[in-house]
Amino acid sequence: MSTSIPRPGQHFPGSPPRIEPDRIHVEVDGLLTRARDAASAGDAQDPAVAISRQAQLLEQAHDVLVQALATVDKV
Repeated sequence: MSTSIPRPGQHFPGSPPRIEPDRIHVEVDGLLTRARDAASAGDAQDPAVAISRQAQLLEQAHDVLVQALATVDKV
């Protein structure tokens, strides 16, 4: 006798969330490029402003990756 085992995420209503790895790569790469640009432009502006901008961009890239992982956990 076999009992069906529920798959992760089956208990969520609606269709399962879609993961688009290419979109995630593009978004994170863009944020990292902007963070590198902010670091190299630091000599043209106040270094504290450049570091703050770089930290903000790195945090955004982190948030994109965390959201992607959270979505994968739901699938």
